[in-house]
Amino acid sequence: MTTYPRDRFSYSSPFTRPKLKLPGKGRIIIWSVVNIEEWEITRPMARQLSIAPQGQSVIPDMPNWTWYEYGMRVGFWRLMRALKKAKVTPTMSLNAKVCETYPEATAAARDAGWEFMAHSYVQMPIQQIADKQREVMDQSIDILKKFTGKTPTGWLGPGRGQMYDTLDHVTAAGFTWFGDWVLDDQPIWVKTANGPILAVPYSAEINDITMMVSHHHESNVLLNRTRDAFDRLYLESKESTRILAIGVHPYVTGQAHRIKYYEQLYAYINKHPGVVHWTGQQIYDWYSKQVPKPKG
Repeated sequence: MTTYPRDRFSYSSPFTRPKLKLPGKGRIIIWSVVNIEEWEITRPMARQLSIAPQGQSVIPDMPNWTWYEYGMRVGFWRLMRALKKAKVTPTMSLNAKVCETYPEATAAARDAGWEFMAHSYVQMPIQQIADKQREVMDQSIDILKKFTGKTPTGWLGPGRGQMYDTLDHVTAAGFTWFGDWVLDDQPIWVKTANGPILAVPYSAEINDITMMVSHHHESNVLLNRTRDAFDRLYLESKESTRILAIGVHPYVTGQAHRIKYYEQLYAYINKHPGVVHWTGQQIYDWYSKQVPKPKG
């Protein structure tokens, strides 16, 4: 029997559900996510900046693979410097194979205290591994645990993709929270075959892939759009805490013509009192005390 998404949670809204409060004078949570992927040259590229002749996917796709490679060689380090300056410890959604192919970058993130969120083994649609989901999750966990010394607690599907049964595999693998869904401004508990899991709200529109790669906006749109979103959520958080997720990729926001707007964005956010920068696990720990995990 298929379990559809609406079978996993009931309807509610942050405007009507019981109010959430942060410790002290905290007001709004910023969840900063840096997405680090493994694009295998032997597969079609995950995304295309340069369109191939006649629009056909080609293998090998050197123009787009080298665009991605720039992110790992250059863009990643720009993002790291920007986040350090803003005093932000992000969550890094990581294809586990990156620990093997770019150990210098992943070691720098580990040593800086970044949170490692499992993001499959390589970047490819989850539909292509539908019958191997648990195997890939276990493989990802093993690699990240060996590399960091910690077992990852959060999961983000490649492309935020899911099959109908994915969350059952996620909880069976031992994850306690996930970031695939963009359906709320607050966390919600979600039913699975192995007990509830927490959906930490991510964002589809406050994400550089949507802005820059899909919609081809000017370089400053990340600053302008996220600032507008922050202003509204900050206003609403006076009544009940909200979460603003900011998702970026090294080969996009790490480009020389975009990085200054990322730096300006955090400078703007940090001017406001009551802002807390938390990882996914910190959000889970806080929320599970506010709204205890349901039984069953």
